[in-house]
Amino acid sequence: QVQLVESGGGLVQPGGSLRLSCAASGIIFSIYAMGWYRQAPGKQRELVATISSGGTTNYVDSVKGRFTISRDHARNTVYLQMNSLKPEDTAVYYCKADRVLTPMNNRDYWGQGTQVTVSS
Repeated sequence: QVQLVESGGGLVQPGGSLRLSCAASGIIFSIYAMGWYRQAPGKQRELVATISSGGTTNYVDSVKGRFTISRDHARNTVYLQMNSLKPEDTAVYYCKADRVLTPMNNRDYWGQGTQVTVSS
C-alpha cells in the first residue's frame, strides 16, 4: 500500500548541485526515519544520509559538508540537497523509509531509484 516516489535526479557538471525529493504515500501513521542510499555500477549499495523522527542526521564521510538531508514530517517527504558534486557521486540514489507504520504493517520501504550523473 505504501509507495515512495523519488524525483530530482539528472545530469550535472562537477561542482554543480541537485536536490532530490522522496514522498511516501498511503495510509501511514508514522515513519521512524528516512534516508538516501546509492549504488554505483559494480559496487555495493551504501548509506548516504539518514534523518530520524527526532531530527538526528547521519552522513557517510565522503559527503559530509556537501550534502544536507532534511524532512517534512507532515508530508512524509525527505530531501537531499547535494552541492559541490563530484564524478564519484554518480550513482542510482534510492530513498528508504524505516519502520513505516500502517494499518496492516510495520516495515521498511524502498523507492524506485533516481539516476544522478556528474560528468567528468
